[in-house]
Amino acid sequence: MKVSVNAVNFTVDRKLVDFIQERLTKLEKFYDKVVSADVFLKVEKTSDKENKVVEVKIHVPGDDFMVKKQCKTFEEAIEISAESLERLLIKRKEKIRTHI
Repeated sequence: MKVSVNAVNFTVDRKLVDFIQERLTKLEKFYDKVVSADVFLKVEKTSDKENKVVEVKIHVPGDDFMVKKQCKTFEEAIEISAESLERLLIKRKEKIRTHI
């Protein structure tokens, strides 16, 4: 799976990119037809501590899944996003299985 990481208005360090790559690659266990993933990292200018926003868009044949999470750290947001995407991909796989 191809993962592209886009940081809005800041530069992202290699360690975070590797973490994102590793975590999203695990999604292929749940649904093997994932083509690519686009990850957008943003820092919102608020006084709130939870100002890190992560948007993950996953491309599968015939569909796209989008998850947006806001947390204290990017790692936490990626983890929660990946868990949501796991549930979405499992639902998709079961839906396709019932149609066959």
